[in-house]
Amino acid sequence: MDIIKKNGKLKICVDYKKLNVATKNDFYIFPFTDEVINTIVGHQVYTFLDKFLGYRHISITLED
Repeated sequence: MDIIKKNGKLKICVDYKKLNVATKNDFYIFPFTDEVINTIVGHQVYTFLDKFLGYRHISITLED
């Protein structure tokens, strides 16, 4: 939808209602990054289970 502003310029507005209806919702909540970082402080390896890609290991260097 296009709307003309008071100054005569064109403003483009997007209605996401149809996209939101077509989008599949996630049924789990991702943790906040700072929560994850606070949890893994002092550990050498961070391991997690990814629902789609499988089991993962991320090495953490001492500098990090």
